[in-house]
Order: sequence, then C-alpha cells, then structure tokens
Amino acid sequence: MRVSPHVVRAARAFDGERALPGGAAVFVRDGRITGVEPARAPVPEGWHLVDLPDATLLPGLIDTHCHLGADSHDGALERMSTDDEDRHEQVIDDSLRRQLAAGVTTVRDLGDRNWSVVRRRDLAPTAGAAGRPAPTIVAAGPPLTTPGGHCAFMGGAAEGPQRLRDAVRERAERGVDVVKVMGSGGVHTPGTDVTRCQFTLEELRLVVGTAHAEGLAVTVHAHALAAVEQALDAGADGIEHCTCLTLDGVRIGDGLLARLARQGTVVCPTLGKTAQGVPPPPVREVMERFGFGYEQRQQAVGRMYRAGVRLVSGADSGINAGKPHGIVPAAVADLVAAGVPADAALATATSLAADACGLAHRKGLLRQGFDADLLAVRGDPLTDMAALLTPVAVSVAGNWGLSPL
Repeated sequence: MRVSPHVVRAARAFDGERALPGGAAVFVRDGRITGVEPARAPVPEGWHLVDLPDATLLPGLIDTHCHLGADSHDGALERMSTDDEDRHEQVIDDSLRRQLAAGVTTVRDLGDRNWSVVRRRDLAPTAGAAGRPAPTIVAAGPPLTTPGGHCAFMGGAAEGPQRLRDAVRERAERGVDVVKVMGSGGVHTPGTDVTRCQFTLEELRLVVGTAHAEGLAVTVHAHALAAVEQALDAGADGIEHCTCLTLDGVRIGDGLLARLARQGTVVCPTLGKTAQGVPPPPVREVMERFGFGYEQRQQAVGRMYRAGVRLVSGADSGINAGKPHGIVPAAVADLVAAGVPADAALATATSLAADACGLAHRKGLLRQGFDADLLAVRGDPLTDMAALLTPVAVSVAGNWGLSPL
C-alpha cells in the first residue's frame, strides 16, 4: 500500500547510527525520504499523517546473508537442489514474504541455484507475488566453489585459473552485486571438510583481483581458520561465518582479531536462531566434534566487536528450521547478548549492513534522499531488544507491506 506524500511520526527513533532524542517525523514522497524532523514538526497541508505514538521508528532491517531459494525447514539445501522450477519460485516468494513480515526491507542472497535470484531481482525489483511489496534484493548468483565442493549443486563449480577468471567475468556480465566464494567446506555438504581450504591462495587471489577489476566486492564463506587467514591474505572484502575451526577446535587469537580490524574486513558471523530451534544433525556433529556451542560462538563474536572488527548481521536465513527467513532480528539480539551495545548492534543490520551491501548511498539510514525503507516496532529496542520482534509497520520505498493504517 503506497501513501504519498505522508509523514511518519514516532515517539522514539533510531536513525541507523544513533537514537534521535524525542523521536522523529519522517517525510516521505515518491518512495524517498524528503526530510527528518523532530516528532512534533507540523504536517504540511495535503500530506497524510501516520502517527505511531507507542513505537520506535528505524530504517528497515538488512539481512546480509540469506538464501531465498531455501525453504526455512530442515533439509532446505537438499530440496533446493532438486525442486522443480515452479516450487523453487514459490519458495523464493515465501522467503521474501517472511523477511518483509519481520521488518527486513533488503536481503543479500549469497547463493542461488542457477541464477534464479539474480533473475528475480532483475524482473521484479521490490515486488513480490501478486504485486505486493518485497525486500530489495542484492544477489551473488551461484557461489564459486570447487567441483564437488560446498554447494556445488548451485552451479558455481570451477577449477583452474582460466575457468575461475571466466566465472568471475560471467558474474560481472550478469550484473551480480557481489561475488561469493566458498573458501572452506560446509556442514550441509557431505564430503567437504570444514577445517580445510577449497582453493589455493593463488586461486583466491585471482578471484579477488578479477572481481575488483570488475568493480565487484568478494565475500568468502570460511569455517576453517586456514580459510579465514587465506581470505585475509587474498584481500577479500568480507568473511561469512568466520568460525575459525582447526583440527584441535576453535582458535581465534588476538592477532587474528587485530588483523581483521586493521584490514577493515567485514565479518558476518551468521548468528540468529529460533528459541526452539534444534541444530540439524550436520551442525550438531560439527559442534560436538570441535567442542563449542552457541554460547561460545556468541562470546567469540563479542571479542570481535571489542577488537574493532566490522560486524554485520545476517543469519544464513532459510537453511533450516532454526534459521528461517525473518530471523535476522534474533541475530541482532544475539549481538547484544554477546556484549555489543544496542545501538551498535542495530547498526549492524541498518547502516553498516547497507555499506557492506554497496547501498550506503541510499539505504540503512533515516536521511533525506534515502529510500523510504522504514520499520516501526512496538516498544524500544535500545532498552529491550525483544521489541525488534514486534513490527507494527514496514515500508519498502514508501510501499507499506505491513501497514499501520
């Protein structure tokens, strides 16, 4: 539902970087923010007022790591490899709907099957099924991996310098927004090793160098400590998971944290899970094998924050029942549980996430000229992060997917 022009007034506001004392009135025309004023600013004649006296207004959330083709149930990746096209498209529709209902207005898909999400982005930007509003899509296409490697079924397997170079250039020609590389094995792909690198350093440097020459950032899936270090050596822009597994367990030294911070590498630790979610067998096996649980994972991420590492929120959404689409508010809450201040945690899913997605010029902030991607929640997430779980209004470029009207 589009209401234009209109003013959204809320008792409290977070602009993507900081709280705005006394709330805010956000002026919206033609899908853009035309002004941000104190809450009691007068409403111009002919403008509609959306008054939210008990809510906090903030930029729409950004999930920096999701898989729209995965159906939010256990075994999602396996089904993603075998679904027919009709069901696959239905899953993408449902994933976008779930994300929007949770207040997510931008998603970064870091692994689709045979360019399905890239096509969806191109055919219907910010539009879901039946013309309903949908989150903006940032798409990587099939992740680069080795033959038989993690998520090879998505169609991104390549080996050898020329094929890797050609694969990156194909992504540039198709207009992807970021290049995703599977730097290590993954828990959901049998036969791959989560403690070892899938590519050589020379190969990864070739991928990063070719992508940068095409104007594309590179983010690397890395569970293995060796893959994290390799991504840093290759000059990758981002690291997903950053679990730092070795044969002797998890190893995250202070020197590594200092290097991550010094290089400005963006880390998405993929926190966030449902309260009732039970890790599927492959995940439980890895946790038991390497002797770490979710609390230890949170503690490691808290150390990253205190070391100055650039964190963003993304939940690996859709891959199983414990990580459904729309779970990114829980990822933000997990950062707070790890000791990250609430405003800094919210920034990981707004302004910092927009920057990581290459959208810092128009998303992630309540600013004049930015897209009117807005989220209103009941209560105050700066004092109680549970408020982030109760959206009362969600707008994508001025189109209300969850309307307060």
